[in-house]
Amino acid sequence: MIPKLTASLDFHGQALRLRAERQRLIAGNIANADTPGFKARDFDFASALRAASAGAAPGEGIAQGVMQPGGRPAPLLRYALPAQTNLDSNSVDMDRERAAFAQNATQYEATLRFINGSVRTVLDAMKSHHQG
Repeated sequence: MIPKLTASLDFHGQALRLRAERQRLIAGNIANADTPGFKARDFDFASALRAASAGAAPGEGIAQGVMQPGGRPAPLLRYALPAQTNLDSNSVDMDRERAAFAQNATQYEATLRFINGSVRTVLDAMKSHHQG
């Protein structure tokens, strides 16, 4: 039972770290919306999570090669394709970035709720039937 619990918490922990990294990346795009020549960046969350999960042993966290030396996730970044060209060559689309920011924040919150639910379930299972 403990290895299954650890694997579940590791998976959600990896997802949480990747969501936080994606939020930081999107916030950077928004902050540079008026910077001439800035190219918006993003990454495919699903493939980054698959890569992180595939190379990690239980209890090991995000796989080597998907982490930066400081402990932050380092997924494969891609340039966002602009919906229309700008004279200053900036590829930040504020509508797309706001939507991605809100969606990622919601998914971050959902991941936190999954972790909370897993921990709460284990704590309830460990309680004696006399504790109620």
